[in-house]
Amino acid sequence: VSAALAALKGHNLYPIVALALSTGARRGELLALRWSDFDAARGVLRVERSLEETRAGGLRTKPPKTKRGVRSIGLSSDAVAMLEAHRKSGIETRLAIGQGGRPTLLFGSLEDALQSPNNRTRAWHRALKVAGLPKVSFHSLRHHHASALLRAGVDVLTVSRRLGHSNAAITLNTYGHAIEGADAAAALAIE
Repeated sequence: VSAALAALKGHNLYPIVALALSTGARRGELLALRWSDFDAARGVLRVERSLEETRAGGLRTKPPKTKRGVRSIGLSSDAVAMLEAHRKSGIETRLAIGQGGRPTLLFGSLEDALQSPNNRTRAWHRALKVAGLPKVSFHSLRHHHASALLRAGVDVLTVSRRLGHSNAAITLNTYGHAIEGADAAAALAIE
């Protein structure tokens, strides 16, 4: 993860990769985010929709995968600062090319249009290859987020809510292996 972030510093993929790691949001959720979903003062990102690429190649927004997929995710101060810098850079780029105005999408095209999830994944794989890093799925960033939180002792319910799982059992079944030393901690707690 550190090597990928270092390799992407200054690359247009850096903000979406960093936000995926910071939030555990799905690729489609990230690509559907609007600036109105970001509350910098409170350090919160609101996930309300997801972007889907149809078989015909069209893009459409839809509700998140589960009812609990509509959620607010707390952001670290680093993530807030990164998003603020990304917003500023986007506005400056749009002004420089004569687009003007503020973009509505966090990760839209220069014309502020939705971007193909499949194209973003291909760009991710190309960036990893150029950096000499192993090919891993973009979705692995979500898995890393969840596993890191669980290893750090964050409770399963909180992790489940951040991920938008329909219930904590899904989180536990998927990421239970990341809870190392839980039995030893339980023994200490009861002592």
